[in-house]
Amino acid sequence: MRILTVEDEKKVASFIKKGLEEEYYSVDTAFDGKEGLTLINSEEYDLIIMDIMLPFIDGITLVKEVRKRNIATPILMLTIKDSTQDKVEGLDAGADDYLTKPFAFEELLARIRALLRRNENNKSTKLTVSDLILDLQSHRVYRNDKEIILTPKEYSILEYLMKNANKVISRTKLIEHVYDYHFDTETNIIDVYINKVRTKVDNEFDKQLIYTIRGVGYIIKDGA
Repeated sequence: MRILTVEDEKKVASFIKKGLEEEYYSVDTAFDGKEGLTLINSEEYDLIIMDIMLPFIDGITLVKEVRKRNIATPILMLTIKDSTQDKVEGLDAGADDYLTKPFAFEELLARIRALLRRNENNKSTKLTVSDLILDLQSHRVYRNDKEIILTPKEYSILEYLMKNANKVISRTKLIEHVYDYHFDTETNIIDVYINKVRTKVDNEFDKQLIYTIRGVGYIIKDGA
């Protein structure tokens, strides 16, 4: 899943990004409200983590603008302000949850999981293609009841392919989802990771699931 963090304190932003990536999330970071709004308008996110005190466009104004544009992505607000009135203002603006700095990273993760579960409503917590199963809650992957061990990047790639099963995904789209928007799209790193994922998912099984569409991208589908 892809998360946007809008946080002007670069140490805090780096801490959140590193921690979330270790938990198999893909993370983009914006350091002010203006940059955050640009990314929200141009990219698709599963969750937004937003500081309330931001340069150019403050968090409250940014939340209101996001909701005015009918963007329903869950928003978790971070702030050093802990008064009831500040929390009410943030929630009334359209935020879904509120976390006061400093915070324990485990609490941040728990709140993220809760918001993502709420946003998924009654959707299944598992993705399935043929005999390949990816558990979105435990981040574990199985094929024919055998567990497949993936790195965080490999997991993110497979998750995105499985969420878009039977659709051809371009290299650029895959790179944009798995890496942050500053990443060099001309690199062949995504091809390297696809090969690693395919080796783990396909090599020991009779049926191929991941295919390369030359000149276009990749697709995961039930093999013939």
